[in-house]
Amino acid sequence: MNIRSGRAAAAASVAALMTALITACAPLPPIERGGPPAASASVLRQGETLHLQYSLDRDAAVWAFYDSALMSEVREPWRPRQWRVLTPGVVLDRAGHYDILRSDDGGPVPRTVDIQITPRAVDLEAEYPTLKFSNGAVALPTRQMTVFPMDSVAEVADLPSDLNGVDLPTGPTRVHWRDEAGPLLYAAVRRPELITQFERSYVLLGDADVTRGDGLTAVIDPALPQWMASALATAAPATGKWYRQRLGPANAEAENPVLMAAWNGPTRRMTSMSGSVLPGLIVMNFEGSGITEPNDEIRERSLWFIAHEAAHFWLGQTVRYEFARDAWITEGGADMMAVRALKARDPAYDETAELQTEIDDCVKYARQPIATAGERGEHRAYYACGAVFAMAAEAAERRRTGGDFIDFIRPLIDANRRDGVLTVQEWMAHFAARGGRPEVASLMLDMINRGATDPQAAVMAVLSDWPTRRVGDRVILDQA
Repeated sequence: MNIRSGRAAAAASVAALMTALITACAPLPPIERGGPPAASASVLRQGETLHLQYSLDRDAAVWAFYDSALMSEVREPWRPRQWRVLTPGVVLDRAGHYDILRSDDGGPVPRTVDIQITPRAVDLEAEYPTLKFSNGAVALPTRQMTVFPMDSVAEVADLPSDLNGVDLPTGPTRVHWRDEAGPLLYAAVRRPELITQFERSYVLLGDADVTRGDGLTAVIDPALPQWMASALATAAPATGKWYRQRLGPANAEAENPVLMAAWNGPTRRMTSMSGSVLPGLIVMNFEGSGITEPNDEIRERSLWFIAHEAAHFWLGQTVRYEFARDAWITEGGADMMAVRALKARDPAYDETAELQTEIDDCVKYARQPIATAGERGEHRAYYACGAVFAMAAEAAERRRTGGDFIDFIRPLIDANRRDGVLTVQEWMAHFAARGGRPEVASLMLDMINRGATDPQAAVMAVLSDWPTRRVGDRVILDQA
């Protein structure tokens, strides 16, 4: 996802928009493991609400939701504000890192559970959010309904936030989607109904305009300001073409990508942009009066956003990280890839300013271990410090071949296409093979696992091949 930590801030100045994009693009672990599904669900859109019904195949004290991120900034569960359990005796609650369904008397949850949903668009930490369109349509992530059984609330509370390495007892939930108003939209195709289980995408319920173009299908809110809609529809296919030229083919699902953009209206004193990426799909969400008129700075950030998200078709989907603690590989790498993509598209693009922001933010968060940033709600650390590490990798590649970070990362993508996983060990071994300094590799690992007692000095040492200087509490990049 999501592309820096949290929602692009809702403030009067455009600068607030530039400070943060969402982390929901972060690749999440697959859930193709486990046995047959223990739950099936039906989702029926009825006007402005959804009726969700679970059919559970066994007695269990708790059913936990696989996707259970907190709302950004407030760090509170989002389901209690949108979901109302209709079945008597069933409680929607929270245990550890997970939303759960449990019975109020501690016994098994009934085999059938009915829930009414009033969907809202809220930004989530490292997870895919609901999208609402100005015409009333709503787009939901296919994994939002997946649940798995557990024996007790205490057992759920003991689960790690990252389920990689955890053997879930069952496979993902089988979901039947319908809309009383007519066909729904999935993968840019209208269908009368849909069943999903292993898919990772969005289902759009309601009306939507679908525009098919060369290498891109656009599903854009009809009320999104035209200047922005045009910029998005032009930039996405051009960026994807540039990446394909530099990196070869992405995963099969990204060969015919879809761009989905929602518009939450011209809210006063707000300029907000957030979004995420899924296989073959980029989703974006806009809101605020600051977007109603053309603005070069907002346009640039939107194009940067697309470049970051499109980078994930390769670094994040063709290959992904092994554990959530390693998100710096894909998020910082995609940040650096976006910088190179924008510079190639526009030679006047100021990459020094972009990289300076990465350096500033890495210094801010590097005192504590980068690996545990997600547990602290500091997802921005993965992006910023990951980008600083990518700068070090680019410096090594530049000394060896004259290339850039794209040249550094392509061999890692190609070498791991079969298993789809890029580990920290593989990244560091490749860094050494490209001439990366051992002391820099050691320092990066220290920052990941233990944090830095002097973040400024640590960042300067990692960037020893870049023109930096320390001014007070800042590390200044003189020129990229």
